[in-house]
Amino acid sequence: MSDVPVNSIVCGDCHGVVGSWPDSCVDLVITSPPYDFLREYDGYPELNVKDVAQKLYRVVADGEVVVWVVGDSTVDGSETCSSFKQAMAFVDAGWYLHDTMIYEKTSFAFPSTASRYHQTFEYMFIFSKGKPRTFNPIKDRLNIYRRGGGDCKRQKDGSMKRGNRGGVLLDKYGMRGNVWRYKIGGGHTTSDPIARKHPAAFPERLAMDHINSWSNPGDVVVDIMCGSGTVCACAVRLNRKYVGVEISQEYCDIATKRVGHEIKSKAGRIF
Repeated sequence: MSDVPVNSIVCGDCHGVVGSWPDSCVDLVITSPPYDFLREYDGYPELNVKDVAQKLYRVVADGEVVVWVVGDSTVDGSETCSSFKQAMAFVDAGWYLHDTMIYEKTSFAFPSTASRYHQTFEYMFIFSKGKPRTFNPIKDRLNIYRRGGGDCKRQKDGSMKRGNRGGVLLDKYGMRGNVWRYKIGGGHTTSDPIARKHPAAFPERLAMDHINSWSNPGDVVVDIMCGSGTVCACAVRLNRKYVGVEISQEYCDIATKRVGHEIKSKAGRIF
């Protein structure tokens, strides 16, 4: 069994590549599978999510996290529930479903119909191997200052119970919620034009927010279906080690160039 190939883009099927890695060698996985054939990708077979969940459980260290970004298509008037089926495959493999987050988009990713509202979000399932070791909450939600009086908490019977904290001056910013909204398309998803050759690039901000939330500098961050290399490039930017796995040679080339651009850019900023 080989060592995990840190700081590289590996061209191959994620089932076989991840299966060759040693136990507990990964600190964070952020990935988005090609779901329900909503995009045309180069070289992708149907994913065996059960197998992936089991293999990731072995290679991810105790207390670490997988961020799984996925949505559903609508077929014959009904959503496929692919996202929930994939979430249950992870739970069945032993993962905790630590949080069900929402990635909200500022524009419509797929055509809507006259019978339903515009589709503007995907799920971001946070799976943890036991209790998460790292949580660095992002604090960018503007707080309302408490000027006086006690705090109130609703009880199980619906009544309100007043506490005795008295007046509390909160910090200006508090922890954000679990619905994250990002601008997409054009120069919002990424400023690197090479990434736009991929049909569904991650927003860089989304990748960085998760890397900051669930890992620390020096950790190994992995994307097992890395596409244009967003997660890997952002890992470099945030002083993490990276591994990208991608079955398409075309996308491997894109990801390798993109990470190379990030390394050169970072060197220019440092020196």
